Amino acid sequence: MGSESLSVAQGGRARGVHHRWKVLGVGFAANASFSAAFSGIPTTAVFLRSGYHVGNSGLGLVLGMLGLGIAVSELPWGLLTDRWGDRRVLLLGLGATAVALAGMGLFVVPRGAYVPGLPMLALGLLLVGLLGGSVNGSSGRAVMAWFREGERGLAMSIRQTAVPAGGGLGALMLPALASHFGFASVYGVLALLCAVTAAFAWSWLHEPATHEHGDAVRSGAPATAAAVASASSGPLRDIRVWRVALGIGALCVPQLAVVTFGTVFLHDFDHAGVLLISATMAAVQTGAAIARVWSGRWTDRRGNRRAYMRACSLVTALLFALLTVVTGLLGPHHAAMTAAFAGLLVLGGVSASAWHGVAFTELATLAGTSRAGTALAMGNTFAFLTLFLTPLAIPPLLALGSWPMVWAVASVCALIALPVFPRAITAKVRAAVETQVQARCEP
Repeated sequence: MGSESLSVAQGGRARGVHHRWKVLGVGFAANASFSAAFSGIPTTAVFLRSGYHVGNSGLGLVLGMLGLGIAVSELPWGLLTDRWGDRRVLLLGLGATAVALAGMGLFVVPRGAYVPGLPMLALGLLLVGLLGGSVNGSSGRAVMAWFREGERGLAMSIRQTAVPAGGGLGALMLPALASHFGFASVYGVLALLCAVTAAFAWSWLHEPATHEHGDAVRSGAPATAAAVASASSGPLRDIRVWRVALGIGALCVPQLAVVTFGTVFLHDFDHAGVLLISATMAAVQTGAAIARVWSGRWTDRRGNRRAYMRACSLVTALLFALLTVVTGLLGPHHAAMTAAFAGLLVLGGVSASAWHGVAFTELATLAGTSRAGTALAMGNTFAFLTLFLTPLAIPPLLALGSWPMVWAVASVCALIALPVFPRAITAKVRAAVETQVQARCEP
């Protein structure tokens, strides 16, 4: 089905090709609203530490609980999305996440002499992660259903820019809210964002009558052809899907090190002020958003998603190796180097985030639209498992070797992704696969 004929009749109204941009808008808003929570809350780390009376180890635990909740729930939500459809799962997840955040704003915030215990805070953030895990696979599957091959890299990258965009919004708002109005305002604003997005999803998110699967194969798209070849076994039995998902997990480590402990690094290591910290983290998220859109469009035109993913892992490893050397040689509290530390953190964070839309497009096209929810969930499971493990690992690394050790481990993890990501398909292999798939598809 070409984009010019894409339409769906539902509730007595025809939804033509332009409706896909509304669907993309909903997917963007859903990811942004939840990203403001899981990427924004860590930017309040300094205030979490003082407001809830926790040390670095306790801070790592509570921040990691968000990632653990998402990681544990991603695959069940993805399987449910492929069974129930995008609309029902996204509405259920956004509504439940809004309720959970509102509950935290009412019952899990410091007030006067009362300070919630560490277990209560950890369980609250775990619940938010469990419910919010519904957003990623369902919104991604919706975008895959409405956009054809040759457009999906851009569309998925735009959707993925919602993660740094929402994180940047959170980085700008939440530290100020936490410092001036307390954590009730932090959780309340995040609940409102999820609720408003759910209202737009109710109005705009509908699935097309049929998927574009067959036309993508006839157009000669190599990744989609490969997806058809493996459709009988499913994503859970496809080694290529597993390799992309594992590579995503490894390359998320440096990104999440910046997101979760970047504010602590600038505050403790370099005595940076709140304004510089917020500006640096917002720059990381804004730069990542721009890089993701450019990456999606560029790889759509060149058909080089796998090569781009591998290049990002190498560049990220080099940047964090440089940050390791600089912090190791200069040591802490060098006021003259404040801008340099912040700049390296921005460059490393952007490089470690630029590939997201490209990698998730590769996952979804390998699996095919009808199984995209499961494949995207596999990638997100590893991504958010690192969101759980990374903040837990950083405090022991700080105790062992201070910040140079943290950035060195981040560099190594980025380098590990290089051989894990599958290599680009050569023209000879691509032609053989397409011939095989066309033979299977003929009656």
